[in-house]
Amino acid sequence: MVPTRPRRPRIGLALAGGGPLGAVYEIGALCALDEAVPGLALHDCHAYVGVSAGGFLAAGLANGMSPRELCASFIENEGAAHDIFEPSVLIRPAWGEFGRRLASLPRVAGEALWVGALKRRSMTMLLEHLGRALPTGLFSNRRVDTQLRRQFARAGRSNDFRALRRKLVLVATDLDSGESVPFGQPGWDHVPISLAVQASSALPGLFPPVEIDGRTFVDGALKKTLHASVLLDEGLDLLVCLNPLVPFDATRPPRHRVLSSGEVQIPRLVDGGLPLVLSQTFRTLIHSRLELGMKGYEHSHPDTDILLFEPDQRDPEMFLANTFGYSQRRWLAEHAYQRTREQLRSQRGMFATRLARHGLQFDDDVLDDRQRRLLRRPERGAARRGTAAHAVKRLDEVLDDLEQALAAR
Repeated sequence: MVPTRPRRPRIGLALAGGGPLGAVYEIGALCALDEAVPGLALHDCHAYVGVSAGGFLAAGLANGMSPRELCASFIENEGAAHDIFEPSVLIRPAWGEFGRRLASLPRVAGEALWVGALKRRSMTMLLEHLGRALPTGLFSNRRVDTQLRRQFARAGRSNDFRALRRKLVLVATDLDSGESVPFGQPGWDHVPISLAVQASSALPGLFPPVEIDGRTFVDGALKKTLHASVLLDEGLDLLVCLNPLVPFDATRPPRHRVLSSGEVQIPRLVDGGLPLVLSQTFRTLIHSRLELGMKGYEHSHPDTDILLFEPDQRDPEMFLANTFGYSQRRWLAEHAYQRTREQLRSQRGMFATRLARHGLQFDDDVLDDRQRRLLRRPERGAARRGTAAHAVKRLDEVLDDLEQALAAR
């Protein structure tokens, strides 16, 4: 009798949003997991769901890009030109939106005067009417579609949900109904993957809503943080979840007292002014929904093992980060990589037990290698290219090393 091969476990990956910071954290964490558990093969899972920034990475992984390839594309900006995604394109002003709203100003102002003079409406109503001329977003997200469309045009990849070997769902929110829309599911799988990513990551206020089939869509995190139920209903054996946004706990001593910014410790959050207060508020709301969802998943899908990875709530690096600079992105990706490896080592017993249920195990040599890094150190003796862009990049690399040295001290 020929022995039957054991069935490969059905593994799913759910990636939450969090802006450029979220993508940087998730790339570092994904690389750490992929290396420490060789059989996990995060670029070859059964199914993926991505929300907002997580949608960028889920789309790449579902197209067969490994976590290391995503790191090269998003963090190191290395490799083939069509594979490089530069996050700075996300802070380009939405000139088209500004122009459209400016063109509508005479009409909107005329309507406001009509309402005020003839209908004797209140000043509040006049201001609300004039608000129609305000832009719906500050930055343009059009390049999300164009850059990803170019990446997914390579041989072996696809910008069509229906052509993928792996299931991929990218969640956005219908602005007019407030309902979640799962791009990639039947009825929504005709939308290009790159356009679905753009819609899923259109955070209101920062980016204009994205129009698809006559409807407008915004960030998928408005309804849920992970949307993991989309995958759990597939009958998964193991679901790996990554959530980069956690509220910072300023009441407990930080794990690392010296920050990459040079600060010794984080002040009271209220002393940081409106940006820190809003950040903490948003993170707390997002995380409370996630906690409720995770408890519900444990009861509704008891046969699926769920592993959740998040930053340490005492870690100020992931709370005060500015990820639009090249050097800072590199530092934070390395930070996320090392912190995830620490988490795996500190909870090795629990993780090993759950992984063993699905025929997976740690590569202890890799996990216990304290010298292992995500990013290679820049070569000091390499010949310089005579371009301004290369010189700036090299300067960023030197500053990165300096930041690492200061943090170590």
